Amino acid sequence: MKRFFLVMLTAGLLVWTGQALVAFCGFYVAKADTQLFNKASQVVLVRDGDRTILTMSNDFKGDPKAFAVVIPVPTAIDRDQVRVADRALLDHIDAYSAPRLVEYFDTNPCQPVFPLARGAAGGAGGRGGGAGGGAQPTNSLGVTIEAQYTVGEYDIIILSALESSGLEAWLRQNDYRIPNGASNILGSYIRQNMKFFVAKVNLAQQSRLGYSTLRPIQVEFSSPKFMLPIRLGMVNADGPQELFVFVLSSRGRIETTNYRTVKLPSGMDIPVFVKDVFGDFYKALFNVEVKKEDMRTVFTEYSWDMGFCDPCASTPLSRDELRRLGVTWVADNGNFGPARGGGGPVAPRQQVFLTRLHVRYDNAHFPEDLVFQETADRESFQTRYVLRHAWTGGNDSCDAGVMYRQSLTQRYEREAEMLTQLTGWNIDDIRLRLPNAPPPRIGR
Repeated sequence: MKRFFLVMLTAGLLVWTGQALVAFCGFYVAKADTQLFNKASQVVLVRDGDRTILTMSNDFKGDPKAFAVVIPVPTAIDRDQVRVADRALLDHIDAYSAPRLVEYFDTNPCQPVFPLARGAAGGAGGRGGGAGGGAQPTNSLGVTIEAQYTVGEYDIIILSALESSGLEAWLRQNDYRIPNGASNILGSYIRQNMKFFVAKVNLAQQSRLGYSTLRPIQVEFSSPKFMLPIRLGMVNADGPQELFVFVLSSRGRIETTNYRTVKLPSGMDIPVFVKDVFGDFYKALFNVEVKKEDMRTVFTEYSWDMGFCDPCASTPLSRDELRRLGVTWVADNGNFGPARGGGGPVAPRQQVFLTRLHVRYDNAHFPEDLVFQETADRESFQTRYVLRHAWTGGNDSCDAGVMYRQSLTQRYEREAEMLTQLTGWNIDDIRLRLPNAPPPRIGR
């Protein structure tokens, strides 16, 4: 049976209080994770010197026997450098770093509270029966099998090639369906002396292990190149793709060197009804920003030390989880500590800095692979939006209370104007959902 060849983006994208306001964050109420977006793939990169550990989620729906993936890698990959990871690791890092909505509650304006200020920082796969051993050249096509083995439910081959036409012919002869246009891109990687990591599902192994879904693949290698190949994933892509890259490093924030890296708007006050449509709000905001940047920009959604969070959309990753993703420099000292001021669970400072990048891309706007650099910037940033609930508890007939009530109309209007600026939503429809307004018309 012919096997579909699903060229992949190297990361798993398959293409075929009535209390005073003492906290920085307010009360966490909602998050916008990667599940909001269609055609989204996730990659976790751990960078430590020249060492990279890449964990990729396979966004593949269909018969497992039709699954195959090709990943350009800078060096040959041995069996002990490949593992099968737990999907829960990617779900956790996604939830922890997701854009979030927080809310504050105004206190009685006739009983002012003067709060104390509180600062805030701005599994290994099962063994298989694949054959190992030396390289096996296919001289007529110029393709060499550098290694082959089975890890978990995946049969893996490491290939090198002299020219793209030979590699394309070899893949076709071995029942991989190459999309039109792949040859030129394959050739560009061959000219960089890169190898090709090819994985497909071993159905017998998958059945024996008892997994019904494809688990993430983790690959480790050493190279001065700090990059993520994405061009193969666009050859036969159906429209723009969404990519989320979570980078764990010891030094600081990660950015791209060949594309602009821009922080998304954050910290704005918006109307309280957005709590009911936060997913729609965030997708609209992201669409506006992508259009504003002509879809040529990589966006930062989160950059923060992994040892704490404020507010916590999820608990920080444990030392064990970090190590399973490839972080080896975490100290063995203590467990996660108590919550900070109601902000959520925290941990001892880990010297693990997380950067979450989000990019919408296609071939026309992203003609090059993503190239990264690690910076010394450890300033905290999160995409965070604020709801402020008006005081409704009564006993506010003092002069300050009267002034407070009079100011609310202007506050609501500012929030409405900000919302339309962020999302492009019609301001008249937004006004219908403000407090004391007629029944709403805007919604999901």
